[in-house]
Amino acid sequence: MATRIGIAATLAASGISHAYLYVHGYRHIPTIGGAFALQASVAFAIATLILVGGPAWLRWAAAMVASGALVAFGLSRTVGLFGFTERGWEPWPHTAVSAVAELLTIVLWAVWVVGGRLRSARP
Repeated sequence: MATRIGIAATLAASGISHAYLYVHGYRHIPTIGGAFALQASVAFAIATLILVGGPAWLRWAAAMVASGALVAFGLSRTVGLFGFTERGWEPWPHTAVSAVAELLTIVLWAVWVVGGRLRSARP
């Protein structure tokens, strides 16, 4: 139950950060603005469903959303994503909040997966 709550909370934190950035200017960036709105919406929906006890596959979806956001972040800081590039950790602190939340989502998902496998391996 702790991993379920942790995954929901960290994914929601990522969604909050993306929603904030969307409202405060990113909505005007072609393609990227819509992607931020979509990420926030999907993150909130999955986090809510996980929190209320939705099926286990939602935790896998949470890990994929978090992984995709981290990949998009990396691309936006290197080669660009749909013609959009940024440098460093700007806009601070939302980049750090998002990156840490997404990393924690993935770590908690891995803890949940490993814990489930260990429980099923017991006689």
